[in-house]
Amino acid sequence: MARHPLVAIVGFPNVGKSTLFNRLVRQKKALVHSLPGMTRDRVAATAEIDGRRVEFMDTGGLIDVQDKAEPLAVRVHEMAWDGARRADVILLVLDGIRGLLPAEKDLYNELKKLNKPLLVAVNKIDSEWKTPEQTDFYSLGEKRLLFVSAEHKLNIGALEEAVAEALPAPGPEAAEDEVRPLRIAITGRVNVGKSSLANRLCGEERFIVSELPGTTRDSTDILIRRGTKAYRLIDTAGIRKLAKAADERESAGIIKTRKNIDQADVIILVLDALEFPTRQDTAVAAIALESGKPLVLAVNKWDKVREGAITQKEIEAMVFERLDFIGYAPVVTVSALTGKNVVGLLDEAERVWLCGQKTVGTSTLNRFLKEIHATHAPLSKSGRRFKIRYMTQAGTLPPTFRLFGNAGGGFAPAYEKFFEQHMRAEFGFEGNPIRLMLQSS
Repeated sequence: MARHPLVAIVGFPNVGKSTLFNRLVRQKKALVHSLPGMTRDRVAATAEIDGRRVEFMDTGGLIDVQDKAEPLAVRVHEMAWDGARRADVILLVLDGIRGLLPAEKDLYNELKKLNKPLLVAVNKIDSEWKTPEQTDFYSLGEKRLLFVSAEHKLNIGALEEAVAEALPAPGPEAAEDEVRPLRIAITGRVNVGKSSLANRLCGEERFIVSELPGTTRDSTDILIRRGTKAYRLIDTAGIRKLAKAADERESAGIIKTRKNIDQADVIILVLDALEFPTRQDTAVAAIALESGKPLVLAVNKWDKVREGAITQKEIEAMVFERLDFIGYAPVVTVSALTGKNVVGLLDEAERVWLCGQKTVGTSTLNRFLKEIHATHAPLSKSGRRFKIRYMTQAGTLPPTFRLFGNAGGGFAPAYEKFFEQHMRAEFGFEGNPIRLMLQSS
């Protein structure tokens, strides 16, 4: 898979970087909020510009590292600068309403020292603004200023043309990898080590890690390759009750996380080996079950568990004592700190993804049905035994089946769980919830 040229979008907080990013990639990828500091980690997505695939990167606002209102100011600043250094083209965004700040002149001069193509976009010009402010922007000495409105799509085409002109010449054409990356959402409650785990899988620090709860505000994804295989990791904001969120930005991140779970192929639910499962773990697990996605449980911080203190079977029993409703998910003990078993999560994610795509012929299903009838006849919610006449597979991911019988009100919960477990053991749907639709016949 050929590397796409990278355009880093940088600037101070609240100049409209995320809105412009979303406009350029033509999707609502980055969260946008009126409060400054919404973006902390780098958010990336690809778009086609003048017939070429280009990767755009939205970075955190280059805020004052002494800003006590932003406890992670230093890390946000470092991550944004790292993104600028990696980029093939840098897009500096300024606020056309507020005017040019002295510190932005300094930033422009520092960016020029990177010796990369540098574009300057003056955003938010959809409302009337004063001539002196316009003159201020020209004081940078930049020959070509791009006056745009990300919110109202003004001059976005001209900006895209400028980006296309600034891109490096394309290298020798490489064969494109047609395999779509497996999208893996790394989710869980706050402070279980999701970003640390994602960084370990990337082999570098791409996500900010902190003991502060709610560090990750936006769902951030990155493409990684392992041999001939590609994976898109989505590091999501930690999920907790909206009422306990620190501010509106964290609440927005939690809502975005739920949407990203729906868009993922596989979910990795991260638990803390030192304190699990908690009530919030249960809530996140319920979201994973509701999504119908293949699921892997990663018990993190295993390096802090004394060797030999607990077996794999014992850890699974502890997990499923409270999370019995996701008992179908494989459990992997990992350490983001040491890297133990971390790469194995990719193997498990791929395995459960393939398990969820299995199809079973109707004749095979009905042989299974005959066998289970002989030993454990179906039980309805009213406690009455009944007969299922036949069953067919209606879909995959999640494996879904239609069963035709004469039970009013459906299966008794305990029997439905028993039936699903036997189906999973017989046909290999590990890691996937099974949907049963009982219909009268």
